[in-house]
Amino acid sequence: MPHARVRTAAPAQPRELAAAGLRTFFRILEAWGLGDAEGMRLLGCPRSTYYRWKAKPDSARLTPDTLERISYIFGIYKDLQILLPKQEAADSWITRPNQAPIFGGKRPMDRLLGGNVADLYAVHQYLDAQRGGWA
Repeated sequence: MPHARVRTAAPAQPRELAAAGLRTFFRILEAWGLGDAEGMRLLGCPRSTYYRWKAKPDSARLTPDTLERISYIFGIYKDLQILLPKQEAADSWITRPNQAPIFGGKRPMDRLLGGNVADLYAVHQYLDAQRGGWA
């Protein structure tokens, strides 16, 4: 009996992935109640690049640094959805003061806006540990 041919979708191209990532990033910013200044800081990009990506995500070419930053934001968002199933609580967590040692009474967003990829990583790692994931 001959083997059946299995049709698979063509793998997404880098620009398609970049566009999808950016669209999702901008939706997360909106859900978290953050503005463009915070978005630029989180992505670590200049103003002109940020607004170009926001207007035309399909034309974006993202650096490995930007992809890493977006990945951490996605991980933070996912962790919050798991830890805080109520959407409002999950979305407002980053803007509320937090007494955990990593935040020292400041908002998690203050740590995220430190400007370094390591800050994004630290918050993501903290949340992973809180939900019982790998630290």
